[in-house]
This record gives sequence, structure tokens and C-alpha cells, in this order.
Amino acid sequence: MATIKDIAEKAGVSIATVSRVLNYDDSLSVTDETRKRIFEAAETLSYKRRAIRKAAPSKFAIIHWYTEKEELEDLYYMSIRFGIERRCQQLEAQLVKYFYNDLEEVKLENIQGIIAIGKFSKEQVLSLAEITENIVLVDHSLEDDSFDSVKIDFEKATKKIINYLIDKGHASIGYIGGKETYKDKSGEISDLRELTFKSYGKEKHVLKEKFIYMGTFSVDDGYRLMKAAINEHGDELPTAFFAGNDLIAIGCLRALHEEGIQVPERVNIIGLNDISVSKYVYPALTTLKVHTELMGETAADLVLEQVMGRKIVKQVLIGTELIIRNSSF
Repeated sequence: MATIKDIAEKAGVSIATVSRVLNYDDSLSVTDETRKRIFEAAETLSYKRRAIRKAAPSKFAIIHWYTEKEELEDLYYMSIRFGIERRCQQLEAQLVKYFYNDLEEVKLENIQGIIAIGKFSKEQVLSLAEITENIVLVDHSLEDDSFDSVKIDFEKATKKIINYLIDKGHASIGYIGGKETYKDKSGEISDLRELTFKSYGKEKHVLKEKFIYMGTFSVDDGYRLMKAAINEHGDELPTAFFAGNDLIAIGCLRALHEEGIQVPERVNIIGLNDISVSKYVYPALTTLKVHTELMGETAADLVLEQVMGRKIVKQVLIGTELIIRNSSF
């Protein structure tokens, strides 16, 4: 008897897409050609829809590496979670949510899949795998690529920003970024934004180590570090700064404003993420948009595919786009 998996393979689409098309989900955005291909595959394989109509709904857990308080201060991860919740609702999947400080309680749930948002060490992921083998990591992956993941190519994103600034004539570019550590204290997390800024900046002859400042990915540290840069370099301040995320960039804007340094006339600022408030700060922030809700939706699709039988690991990279606003020329 044909299954949704058989149809997905024949039509060249995901299992989740087949399920939603065959159930006439109006909220799904696919081309007419794709719908036709799915229905033709179902007909060719003599698929009987009623065979799975009574299947019990899946039950997934979101596990967040932040506490609830920390998430409220970081709209990036909150937006990813919203994407997961929306897609699970569309898939009629049950969903339970846990934050890092509630991690042990997950073991009490009868769940079929886990979506882990944030930076989890290998030891932490292996601990989650004792609960279920169906795991998707969002915004992170293990070095051995042993689990599904959805993330951003921060190397490509950083190069995109540097190229944009060079094309605009900037020969002096600074970087203000953040460092993170795993919650289990097992080590510091390598950040591709910082590493790529150094390697690619050197390749493009715009790197000056004295213009690199590192703290945390927060508004407060963006403000503090930009103040430090202004005090240390005065008139030699770079003409542009790449901020590791929008929160840092917003702090930078505040510091520059307080010091009477015009943006973008004297200093250009570019962030990364395009969180919802970025277009409302003054001046409106130029940033590299990360499609966070799509990251969450994709993670929900991947965990459903695992539950329905896929065994081959998938690593999904979500594209970014540069949003030009008033904080850069």
C-alpha cells in the first residue's frame, strides 16, 4: 500500500508538503505545478487517503537553550519559536514548550520529537537523544552533523556585509560582536561572524584588529563597546561598523547619538537579524535579514519527516537578504 513517503519521493517534495496538499491546507503556499505533481503521484501509486486519516497526532517538544526571562530579551529566538508553533498548529501536531531551566521535566513527557532552539553542546544533545532519536537543532549543529539542523550560513552573511561596505567605499571597518558559552559550561562557542570578519577582512585588506570589540550579544554591550571605541580612537574611528546582531547595533546607535557622531554621515552601522524593532530605531537600521520564522517552520517540517520514517540527516541553510535603511549609505 502506498504511503505519503512514497508520494513525496516520487513528486520530489517533503513529506509535510504532501500531507498538507492532500488535506487541502489553504494556508500552504506551493505552486499549482507542485500540487499537480503530488496528486498525479498519488493517483499513479493508487494512494488511499483514508488509510492514515485516523493516525494519532504527533507530539513534539520545543526545548530552548534560554530561560524564559532570557528569551524575552532576545527577539531573534522568540521569532524562531513562533515559527515552530505556527507550523505545528498547521500540522495539527501537539506541542509542549520547555526552557533550559526546565530541561529535566522533558523526560516526563511522552514525545515523538524534539526541536532544540539555540546552542546545545554535544553532551546535551546526546542527553536529549535518550528521550527520542527525532531531534532537530535550530541555529546550531554538531561538528559531526549527526542530527538534523536548520541554521544560517554566517560565513556567507558576514562576507555579504563586508562586500557591501567595501563597494560603498569604506576602507576602515570595525566589528562589535559577542561571545557565547554552552549552558553546561563545557566550552566557548566559536562564532563564524567574528572568525569570518577577521579572515575575510584580512583578505580584502580592511582588517585592523584594534577596531574589533567583543562582549555579549546585547544592547548594553553594544552601547558600552561603541563608547569604548569612540574614547580610544576619536577622529580615527572607522567609517563603518558591522554589529554581530541588531541588539548590539541598537546599542551602538545610542552611543554614537550621545557623542554627537552622525549616522550615517560619519559612521555607518549595519546589524544582523532584522528584528521587528530595527526599522523603528533612529536612524532606521540597515541589517541583514534572517528569516527566523521560516527557520522555525522548517524545523517543524524536519522533525515530522523523521517521525514519519526519514533516516538520512538533513542540514538546511536558510538564506539572508540585505535590508538597506538609513544607518548606512
